[in-house]
Amino acid sequence: MSIINKTIIFFFSIFILSVTYVSAEELKKIGKSKDWETLVLIKDNELTCFAQTKPVLQSPKANKREARLFVSFRPNDKIADEISTTSGYEFNSQNSILATSGKKKYKFDIAQDGFAWISSNKVEKKND
Repeated sequence: MSIINKTIIFFFSIFILSVTYVSAEELKKIGKSKDWETLVLIKDNELTCFAQTKPVLQSPKANKREARLFVSFRPNDKIADEISTTSGYEFNSQNSILATSGKKKYKFDIAQDGFAWISSNKVEKKND
């Protein structure tokens, strides 16, 4: 088999695999209200619904990054109103992780892989 045929088969195989992967994960934007956006993620027949917002103000101002605050719902895992955040960088374990949305303030106590969560569902519900 010639190198051209091998190359065509290789790229065709990569294309088929990427199309299969894309169809296995689907993200749909549902709506937007003020600074919040709602989305639905379907991945491997698992449904995740969430609202996300980007910060209006960040500190330090000179370091622009893809930070987000999320409120997630995962019916298959029986999780509702889960508040989480990502800052666009790894969190320093020596500092507190804080986020503010309107008059609500959230202190996150679990950090992993650039994301942070509130460990107590009672604390999340109290902030509603």
